[in-house]
Amino acid sequence: MRQSMLGPGPVRVSELAFGAAAIGNLFTPVTDTEAEEAVVAAWECGVRYFDTAPHYGLGLSERRLGTVLRGMPREEYTISTKVGRLLEPTGSGDGDDLAHGGFAVPATHRRRWDFSAEGVRRSLEGSLERLGVDRIDIAYLHDPDDHAEWALTEAYPELERLRTEGVLGAIGVGMNQAELPARFVRETDIDAVLLAGRYSLLDQRGLAELLPLAAERGVGVVVGGVFNSGLLADPKPGATFDYAAAPTELLLRAKQLKEACERHGVPLRAAALRFPFGHRAVASVLVGTRSADEVRDAAAMVDHPIPGALWAELKERGLLPAHIPTPAEEE
Repeated sequence: MRQSMLGPGPVRVSELAFGAAAIGNLFTPVTDTEAEEAVVAAWECGVRYFDTAPHYGLGLSERRLGTVLRGMPREEYTISTKVGRLLEPTGSGDGDDLAHGGFAVPATHRRRWDFSAEGVRRSLEGSLERLGVDRIDIAYLHDPDDHAEWALTEAYPELERLRTEGVLGAIGVGMNQAELPARFVRETDIDAVLLAGRYSLLDQRGLAELLPLAAERGVGVVVGGVFNSGLLADPKPGATFDYAAAPTELLLRAKQLKEACERHGVPLRAAALRFPFGHRAVASVLVGTRSADEVRDAAAMVDHPIPGALWAELKERGLLPAHIPTPAEEE
């Protein structure tokens, strides 16, 4: 699988990234065996970039991911985790985390927002322990939507110190919006942005400012949420868009996208995965997978050839804006 530098370096990422939220029991349980099989399948498919966070399953995602990666050559893969939420023991495992955090795990910990310098250090120390690895390659500021100033004035400078000391390879910000990450690109020396759901076949808000600015500043972009939580994977009644029932007009548009793809012999999933690479700032596409079969499907789709005629038709029919960059034709 192709790899490229994420921003100015020295961190490399594979074209397809393994998003480990699902193996933290996002919404529904995954067994230890299923989680292990998914990570192993990703490795066998050539994936060398793995993303996790303390938030995912109250640390379960990091523990499961680390269990497999500790058996792989450390110099061959890149791992990212996130800071901004500290895990604090509740003193009991009563109840579960579904209502509060969305993960089917016992509520053994609570999350506390903390973008202080000390909070950053404590978060990374906890992640290193759960992962069982010697270093974190990329640390993302995780969802600082309501804590922008705190993250900019305390968390980011601490991450910058850790990068200077060689503790981190890269600094990023990971969010479900495009506006605040653009501010981080303008005002800091971050290396990367993890942009979820805002640069897809159905939602190109990332193109308004963030992506051109990232390209100009040499900041690498990892695009997540390319299926918009399911609508672009299988557009049918009941499908979700950004984790809510898809509006009728979006469902219709997704069906039209699928029909156009099928005329060119291309699965909609493949077009959704390839589309972000049309922009030169995009280095990797991250997909959350919970089984070996889902991993193998994503790897096959990201490698599926897309004829230039498909992108041309989507623009001609108004399903994509005429000015939007699309990948070069792939034989």
